[in-house]
Amino acid sequence: MGLPALALLLAAGLLHVQASPLARSFELDYEEDCFRKDGVPFRYVSGSIHYARVPRPAWRDRLLKMYMSGLSAVQVYVPWNYHEPQPGVYDFAGDRDVEAFLDLTAELGLLVILRPGPYICAEWEMGGLPSWLLWKPDIVLRSSDPAYLAAVDSWLHVLLPKIKPRLYQHGGNIISVQVENEYGSYYACDHGYLRHLLGSFRALLGSEVLLFTTDSTRAEELRCGTLQGLYATIDFGPGSNVTEAFGAQRWVEPKGPLVNSEYYTGWLDYWGEAHASTSLVHVARGLEDMLQLGASVNMYMFHGGTNFAYWSGADFKDQYKPVTTSYDYDAPLSEAGDPTEKLFAIRMVISKFQPLPAGPMPPATPKYAYGRVALQKAHGFVVYRTQLPRDVLEPAMLGAPPHSICDRGYVMLQKEYRGTLERDGQTTVHVMGRAGDTLDVLLENMGRISFGANISDFKGLLGNLSLDSSPLSNWLIYPLDIDAAVKQGWPHAALPKSSRRGRAGPAFYTGTFETPGIPWDTFVKFPGWSKVRRCVAGKGVRVNSSTAQPCIYLPGPAVDKWLQPGSVLAPPWAPADPLCTRLSTAHWPPQQHHCAGTGGCTLHPSVALPRPTPFQQDPRPQHCGHRINTRLPGSSVASCWGCRCTGGW
Repeated sequence: MGLPALALLLAAGLLHVQASPLARSFELDYEEDCFRKDGVPFRYVSGSIHYARVPRPAWRDRLLKMYMSGLSAVQVYVPWNYHEPQPGVYDFAGDRDVEAFLDLTAELGLLVILRPGPYICAEWEMGGLPSWLLWKPDIVLRSSDPAYLAAVDSWLHVLLPKIKPRLYQHGGNIISVQVENEYGSYYACDHGYLRHLLGSFRALLGSEVLLFTTDSTRAEELRCGTLQGLYATIDFGPGSNVTEAFGAQRWVEPKGPLVNSEYYTGWLDYWGEAHASTSLVHVARGLEDMLQLGASVNMYMFHGGTNFAYWSGADFKDQYKPVTTSYDYDAPLSEAGDPTEKLFAIRMVISKFQPLPAGPMPPATPKYAYGRVALQKAHGFVVYRTQLPRDVLEPAMLGAPPHSICDRGYVMLQKEYRGTLERDGQTTVHVMGRAGDTLDVLLENMGRISFGANISDFKGLLGNLSLDSSPLSNWLIYPLDIDAAVKQGWPHAALPKSSRRGRAGPAFYTGTFETPGIPWDTFVKFPGWSKVRRCVAGKGVRVNSSTAQPCIYLPGPAVDKWLQPGSVLAPPWAPADPLCTRLSTAHWPPQQHHCAGTGGCTLHPSVALPRPTPFQQDPRPQHCGHRINTRLPGSSVASCWGCRCTGGW
């Protein structure tokens, strides 16, 4: 080969090397009001899916259905508390393997819009913030508070290096990254905090990645939630006027692409309320209106999934409103991952603007009816214990101060159920008894608030109970770690049944069944039950009797793991023996089951007392002779004025 030819090849190679970064770019074009992907005008049609709400064996099925729906991207949250359950203790294995999830999206040809927080809302426990942050009771979350920023920085230095190699500019499929989430709706309005986050994201991800914010269309929220250097996007649902909504975005971003980062295909369900639904006609029409304007759209949710274990959050809208276990969201892909009519209506709209992938939509997963499962009573439990200080021969009022029950307390006297105390609900019950009778109160965490100004949501008994206005004292507070007990071989021997049928305190029931070789998807129904705290080992649910056919969705790939002998907390209003549950192929409305749990079961770091085994009499109960503290830092921590004690469940 002659030198001129060699020089020509070298020049061509040099030009190729210089051009390759341009071939992997995703950026804003303010002149043409669009995104540019690899230098070409681009807009995405995306859908939200949360890997933490989908069992890992089902990830591929859900993502493939999203791809076949015509989506070019998926939007993904990263819940901080899901990965750092204790300070400095990280979990990225199994269902928590976010890197494997992201790699799977790339394998299936989907781009990713990543929302790593640190706060995500998402109707997730405490909006994704770890409850151990509340060990510092005066911490100001989502602000420039040094204690909060130190924890955030530590977390980002673990998470973001996992993300950087998967950015689009580096050969991956992550085209943009959100900083914080809907910050304008938070009371702090701390732009110094946003600037700190911007600096951290730039330092850890580089200068080329597109960083953005998301807020509602309200002017005040856009003022507080946006920052120069972060591209401002908005969110709104099918009931909004599309032109007016994007006009709000133009108020903060006069040029650039129109983006709806959360177009609501449905809505969440609150425990005890009817299942939320949104018209597929309205959803499809709103989507078409936005696509006709050339906007990029992410549908929230495209597949909602399930709030397994203790991860469901809560809202505070004049009162405490816990979110159900089901996160079906009336989304195009149901909680069980099945295509709905809404999905096909959306798919038809997308087909008007871009080609659909070749091939059929994967079908709904098979369901199997495992039949009836008999349940046997195993054990009751208690958290707060004291004794009646005097004879109470006439009904006396046991009362709780306002907002002191977080979130539901079961009152038992001499191991007999006497009533329930509720946050923002019933705060008194009437009791009778003799001096020295044992008074037990089990406190249940129904989910930490995930949105608004109240996310510093302390759990437990936050104010002292009183008997006819006289404060009670001498409390024993028992830790109770259900998950650890199950892992250690629970259930143990059953206790004798109560002499008063239907009036015993909350109790555990267990039952087993066999799968026919291959575990299939199924739905669990509790006929005649009013409330279920836990259905299977390691998974928390609540069944509500406000509708006729309560159920719990159980994905088939994990049935073998989840439906081994596990614990069911049956309230005193469970049906008469024999107790049964039914596993069926039928799909009942998803709104009545709720994940109610501790959200981490952590101890205050200053506590050195050993934890007793949950289903034995505590050999060293933690004694508190003073009034209960009104600041309970974590779900498993109780402390007292003038003494040192802890507790939980």
